[in-house]
Amino acid sequence: MPDNEADDALLTPAEVAQLFRVSPKTVTRWARSGKLSAKRTLGGHRRFKEAEVREFLSRVERGSASDT
Repeated sequence: MPDNEADDALLTPAEVAQLFRVSPKTVTRWARSGKLSAKRTLGGHRRFKEAEVREFLSRVERGSASDT
């Protein structure tokens, strides 16, 4: 089950921003536009599924995602 735990890992906007080398505000805009789905914490902060973020990153690196 360790693989399942990695799939469930949640990233902050700052962590996602580091992966893409963009600002956390850009990550927030992506969430608002639907490019990335985000969960909200009880405090209202966004968290992103690591598996989904890595898939989006691979699409961006291949050049198939538009307007990153």
